[in-house]
Amino acid sequence: MLSKEIRKDFPILDQEINGYPLVYLDSAATSQKPRQVIEAITNYYKYDNSNVHRGVHTLGNRATEGYEGAREKVRKFINAKSTQEVIFMRGATTALNTVAQGYGRQNVEEGDEIVITHMEHHSNIIPWQQLAKEKGAILKYVDLEEDGTLSLDKVRETVTDRTKIVSIMYVSNVLGTMNPIKEITEIAHAHGAIMVVDGAQAAPHLKIDVQKLDCDFLAFSGHKMCGPTGIGVLYGKKDLLNKMEPVEFGGEMIDFVGLYESTWKELPWKFEGGTPIIAGAIGLGAAIDYLEQIGLDEIEKHEHELAGYAMDRMSSIEGLTIYGPKDPGKRAGLVTFNLDNVHPHDVATVLDMNGIAVRAGHHCAQPLMKWLDVSATARASFYLYNTEEDVDRLVEGLRIAKEYFE
Repeated sequence: MLSKEIRKDFPILDQEINGYPLVYLDSAATSQKPRQVIEAITNYYKYDNSNVHRGVHTLGNRATEGYEGAREKVRKFINAKSTQEVIFMRGATTALNTVAQGYGRQNVEEGDEIVITHMEHHSNIIPWQQLAKEKGAILKYVDLEEDGTLSLDKVRETVTDRTKIVSIMYVSNVLGTMNPIKEITEIAHAHGAIMVVDGAQAAPHLKIDVQKLDCDFLAFSGHKMCGPTGIGVLYGKKDLLNKMEPVEFGGEMIDFVGLYESTWKELPWKFEGGTPIIAGAIGLGAAIDYLEQIGLDEIEKHEHELAGYAMDRMSSIEGLTIYGPKDPGKRAGLVTFNLDNVHPHDVATVLDMNGIAVRAGHHCAQPLMKWLDVSATARASFYLYNTEEDVDRLVEGLRIAKEYFE
């Protein structure tokens, strides 16, 4: 287990909610921010606030160094070959939409196939639905196994020579399933398709090496990995990004503008129109520094242990159903569950009355809720600042909720 001293880096955890010490178990929705990240953003606004790339004055140079320095930190974090392959965007949603519009519109034709799964977040469903409608393409789903995992045999059955795009989340935000992305990428490439990875739930919790995975695109957000909201990353292989047209046009991304024709800057800037998310990128860079100082391997191990402890403790509660793989080693650090005859929103409300923050609803995964045959679930998601004591508080709160509604 990671040291409990880590909690001291997160000022927000040092408070009471409804008279109880806060237990924050909603990091899959957004993580809390360490003071190191908060200070990096504050210092940018206090001392370096300026636009980037355009100015020759000192503040402009310092802002540019911070912004482009963050890009290099991201490159190392995911082991991209070049900073030209790292595009700053508003979040994973924007990144996935950019691939659907920028790559998909150029390369998908009528009758082509796009393959996803039932477990995808809405951000990795709707862009492909829209692309399929626009192009007359076929949207196909890989069936899940009974425990919510993916079978490579079923992936092979679904992906064909007509498949142009395979887009799958690395880690499920509901089931906690960790998908075999490298093997799925090999299947996609064998049929001439590209592989798009939704890494929003993976980047905060485990090491990602895009060169080893050989994925063509990867999207993730900063706010789930101790960084600020409003910043995310699109990684793409350089040759694919060079062939793509931008989907947003304006200042900063142009090379030359005439009355009737314009040309674009080189990568990565041709995809970063307008004033970029400077403070967000600097905050994300600080978050990467923080996570790497602790170690992604240590964070992943800590979360696996917490998830295993939570599943063991929660399984003792009669009438509680846990969704997803039963083996904690095959899932990320979250537990999604329901109490018999109690709506998840009611469970979450009782827990909040006891100072415990969990998520309740469909988790932007309505097709998965239908697959699970439920309308909604509750979810407790763990991160590096959570402890076994937090899990004990959760279990105590669930017993209170069960007794209250019985």
